[in-house]
Amino acid sequence: MRIADARVIVCSPGRNFVTLKITTEDGIHGLGDATLNGRELAVAAYLSEHVVPLLIGRDARRIEDTWQYLYKGAYWRRGPVTMAAIGAVDTALWDIKGKSLGVPVYQLLGGASREAVMVYAHANGADVEGTVEAVGRHLRAGYVAVRAQSGVPGLSSTYGVPRGTMPYEPAERGLPSEHAWSSERYLAFVPLLFERLRHEFGPDVHLLHDAHHRLTPIEAARLGKSLEPIISSGSRTRCLPRRRTRSA
Repeated sequence: MRIADARVIVCSPGRNFVTLKITTEDGIHGLGDATLNGRELAVAAYLSEHVVPLLIGRDARRIEDTWQYLYKGAYWRRGPVTMAAIGAVDTALWDIKGKSLGVPVYQLLGGASREAVMVYAHANGADVEGTVEAVGRHLRAGYVAVRAQSGVPGLSSTYGVPRGTMPYEPAERGLPSEHAWSSERYLAFVPLLFERLRHEFGPDVHLLHDAHHRLTPIEAARLGKSLEPIISSGSRTRCLPRRRTRSA
């Protein structure tokens, strides 16, 4: 079952989404997502110019072999562009294998292990009270886990707080915007935000927060340390990690 064609599809006006479609000589196709927010076209070019030519003629069933070939065969390994591209190939090949065997892919990965998965909602506010109101709204909707983001006094822009009424901060097109930043203001503010949320909603809500690369490692450690009193009081507060893992 050799790969006969691989095509990169870029779509969605105003925001690029990148999809890789791999088709075998048997006519089976698989889809993989290669979207990298804000740098989608870099992945599209990497796929088109470097990855697709390597896929033609390879056995679509040898998923692990193809992953190792693409990862270790590249002189420059890792990085978001490379890994987004390889992840799309990996996902598309698993899609093909599931279709060729007539089973859902999760059956090939050990079968189902749960009946439901906890998800979290995004609660955003321009200030603390706005965030408190947003968290309460999501809890009333039935969520038990909420990511809480708030504007920081003295800063004109903070990650996770979109402009206008949008529920999520979209990736920016073109050149990234510039904003003044103060780790000191941010580190002093976040614990106060979560103290307020715990006082309002109690210890049983799963609260999350996303710093998204705004902090150095030592600053992130300081933030974790400052949140320890809130956690040790029986509450549940989690900071979201930012990792890219291999797709399967």
